[in-house]
Amino acid sequence: MAALAAVTHLLGTGEEIVAGDDLYGGTDRLLSRVTPKTGVVVKRVNTCDLDEVASAIGPWTKLVWVESPTNPRQQICDIRKIAEMAHAHGALLLVDNSIMSPVLSRPLELGADIVMHSATKFIAGHSDVMAGVLAVKGERLAKELYFLQNAEGSGLAPFDCWICLRGVKTMALRVEKQQDNAQKIAEFLASHPRVKKVNYAGLPEHPGHELHYSQAKGAGSVLSFLTGSLALSKHVVETTKYFSITVSFGSVKSLISMPCFMSHASIPVEVRQARGLTEDLVRISVGIEDVNDLISDLDKALRTGPL
Repeated sequence: MAALAAVTHLLGTGEEIVAGDDLYGGTDRLLSRVTPKTGVVVKRVNTCDLDEVASAIGPWTKLVWVESPTNPRQQICDIRKIAEMAHAHGALLLVDNSIMSPVLSRPLELGADIVMHSATKFIAGHSDVMAGVLAVKGERLAKELYFLQNAEGSGLAPFDCWICLRGVKTMALRVEKQQDNAQKIAEFLASHPRVKKVNYAGLPEHPGHELHYSQAKGAGSVLSFLTGSLALSKHVVETTKYFSITVSFGSVKSLISMPCFMSHASIPVEVRQARGLTEDLVRISVGIEDVNDLISDLDKALRTGPL
């Protein structure tokens, strides 16, 4: 979050950020409760609707902020076209690419000016460090952000840097295995009688499937699903044996959570409902374990849950 907070300090009083309305819970807190206190105006839009994005961008817009896929609903936006819109008004485009990793998506090549990675996730990959990375286009912008990092004291400790560098060595191997497991789990869940809907861009029936694969090499290892029952979803989260209950993702260990009660709990109920974040939503981050064990674990939890 320190990396994202630094980016917001590129803006001054009266200037605007146009941001997606389906973002990571911590980002939502930053943009809705912290950034406005500095006098920066934050507009929230559905980034899948290009007309809505275009209408929100104006002369005071200095930054457009997106995730694709979004966390946790896996919505896909057109990064190339949004970059063109932002640049036409002299604004920068920031893409939070944490859910994809640099292995699967490189938004700078799609027109983004700033790309943020939560290095806590796939870059480090072992749930043993908290870190963020900003990759930017151009030396001037890099120097501005470095100044803010230095001025605000958000530099990473040497050992934490070493942890991240160590993780980079195995990142591609981990991401490939995690994604392969996630694809199989998504297909299993999509055919399960107790699952109502699966959100995963790797499924051909996902509405953003084609767009996603035009700007990324794969769908990653984070997905979410709906059961239609809060009681059943809680049972699944609480009874699986190979999934640890936590809000993070990108680890070699499989993780499971209920966003409305965990990562997105700080968002008002009415706002969550308007954005399609229902209480029965379950998010899983798939690790590198044997996929048959993971599928069997989920199947047992789903089948033994309350009717």
